Amino acid sequence: MQGFLSLISSDMAIDLGTANTLVYLKKSGIVVNEPSVVAVEGPPDRIKILAVGEKAKKMLGRTPENIKAILPMKDGVIADFIVAEEMIKYFIQKATPNKTLLSPKIIICVPTSATPVERKAIQEAGIAAGARRVYLIEESMAAAIGADLPVTEPVGSMIVDVGGGTTEVAIVSLEGIVYSKSIRAGGNKFDESIISYLRRNENLIIGEVTAENVKKMIGSGIIPKHGEGKKIIIKGRDTIDGVLKEKEVSERQISESLAEPLFDIVETIKEGLEMVPPELSGDIMEHGITLTGGGSLLRNTDIVVQNATGIEVRYANDPLFSVVLGTGKVLENLKDMQRSLSSTYGGYS
Repeated sequence: MQGFLSLISSDMAIDLGTANTLVYLKKSGIVVNEPSVVAVEGPPDRIKILAVGEKAKKMLGRTPENIKAILPMKDGVIADFIVAEEMIKYFIQKATPNKTLLSPKIIICVPTSATPVERKAIQEAGIAAGARRVYLIEESMAAAIGADLPVTEPVGSMIVDVGGGTTEVAIVSLEGIVYSKSIRAGGNKFDESIISYLRRNENLIIGEVTAENVKKMIGSGIIPKHGEGKKIIIKGRDTIDGVLKEKEVSERQISESLAEPLFDIVETIKEGLEMVPPELSGDIMEHGITLTGGGSLLRNTDIVVQNATGIEVRYANDPLFSVVLGTGKVLENLKDMQRSLSSTYGGYS
């Protein structure tokens, strides 16, 4: 029966992130996990798609003038509608290589801060890419469900989802969002801070890919107490004479560069704790704060948050996949979890 149903329609959940897009196929789990990057050629009104996802990311910073590597998502919402539509279409086709009788129903995550216009753009892009119906779910709710928090119970849970473009801080209870705030700080902001710091302090220009690698290798939320910490050699271009050169950078330098965006995230969490209704504050004190999202994997982020709030901090079981797994749970139980969705767009069921 399951095989027959998959021939009729392949419904899916999509975490359309600024940095990466993940697709969860009903009854199959996560089938796509690729960068949200598209390589294009030609003028804006006649663009030609050359590559999407992993292949396109490899072109970042390496393309000739006539080819551009575009990130169609910015801060969790669509920045380039035409390219985003093509990207969604590509990922839908990759997730369902076999033709089905019906176009799929799709659930797509959106940041809490997304405006009605931004939400409609995401829904319209989904329909244009081939979906017959598009549901939206708040990223915070999806992350909480994916982190196995008791979202249906009368218990307050705080979820902090540090994504590529945004950080979502939310308190959920009884299948609803009691409080939420989204700030434009996340993994990409960390990379930008590293790039700016090295340019300003070391006269060194590096690209986004190098910054991301540096962050993963020696990035930390805590500045070393003694000395410079770990050191690595990186390549970049000198801002003064334009010559390519190698430079040694330290854990201390990179941690200093990350202090500002981390401070913004911590302040947003503290603001959320101040706004929580008294009835739910005890729940959060008892059960702690849950971190999720790829950006939260910056080393020692949990310690920074715990030290700043005095509340125990834990990571979700699968921080990178919490949002798409939560969205997938809603997809698998759509009738029972309809209240978790924020809106619906499209035609027949």
